[in-house]
Amino acid sequence: MADKKKIYLASPTMHGDELKFIHEAFDTNWVAPLGANVNGFEADMEKYIGHGMHAAALASGTAAIHLAFRLIGLRPGDIVFGSSLTFAATVNPITYDGGVPVFIDSERDSWNMDPRALEAAFEKYPNVKAVICANLYGTPAKLDELEKICEDHGVTFIEDAAESLGATYKGVPTGTFGKFGTLSFNGNKIITTSGGGMLLTHDEEFKKKATFLATQARENERWYEHKEIGFNYRMSNIVAGIGRGQMEFLDEHVALKKKLRDRYAEGFKDIPEIKLNPYIEGSEPNYWLTCMTIEEGSNVSPFDVMDALAADNIETRPIWKPMHMQPVYKDNGFVQVEEGISVSEDIFNRGLCLPSDIKNTEEDMDRIISIIRKCFGK
Repeated sequence: MADKKKIYLASPTMHGDELKFIHEAFDTNWVAPLGANVNGFEADMEKYIGHGMHAAALASGTAAIHLAFRLIGLRPGDIVFGSSLTFAATVNPITYDGGVPVFIDSERDSWNMDPRALEAAFEKYPNVKAVICANLYGTPAKLDELEKICEDHGVTFIEDAAESLGATYKGVPTGTFGKFGTLSFNGNKIITTSGGGMLLTHDEEFKKKATFLATQARENERWYEHKEIGFNYRMSNIVAGIGRGQMEFLDEHVALKKKLRDRYAEGFKDIPEIKLNPYIEGSEPNYWLTCMTIEEGSNVSPFDVMDALAADNIETRPIWKPMHMQPVYKDNGFVQVEEGISVSEDIFNRGLCLPSDIKNTEEDMDRIISIIRKCFGK
């Protein structure tokens, strides 16, 4: 295996244009949080997203979610409904200020939060502070339905668009639904700043408040004055410079991700046991990660496929383990509408994430697909 080229699940793709913004930060000796790159990155994102959104650049997507909960006044004991099939960063911030996560099952059309399960959850838990829904693997949820349910119940809707920057739902960019949207720029995302995130909001006052809280809630005095608890959540000017350079290639990255998915679809079209992660009509994913599930009754398991690829120095990953199955949340509530095994657990049991690095060559894709086809006797 040592002589085999390593194929990654999704690694950063740098273009060189990022350096001009980094050099500018060095040349002006403005490398700490705040600065021209931070302001520019926020402005670039606001222009790209449109729809009157305001963006606050932060240290991580997790920080953005935490500040969203802080801005709506989440208190100890408040219940928040969250996607179960997601990365832990979607729901962990609920607990930072003493909130109580209750997890909502997925629907099969997009693998995202099921509006029917959300309705059922409101019947079981009438006093709810907020709902946070992730767009899994870059695929939009039924965002208008979920937002309408929240409006009907007078509850704040927060959209975790960490994985779906560049995706649209019914022509509207993800991250713009609900009261807040959140983004992540970790190393494997559609664009990266090495780390970092953003809070998106329709209300400029919320952006100002988020920025204030993210800079340790320091009051406008000549000395260090603090009237409330703040956080060290601001993005550095160097990191923001990387983001500015990456923004110039966001649409190109999305197009390349779609090309990878199309190549997988073509490569597996004669294997009925393999299904790629679905998306609903009217949505356009950013195809961040292409995933597959194996139909019930197959003698091939996800780990068989993962092990075969690993033996050839090819990286894969299991589907996110649902939050309601995590030991840390074993005592939290979970709502599903399908009988028997939950949809999210079923997807976890039968699925895996395929290598989705936009630097993959045709030869790389042929190599990946050939190994998977052999697992199914093709």
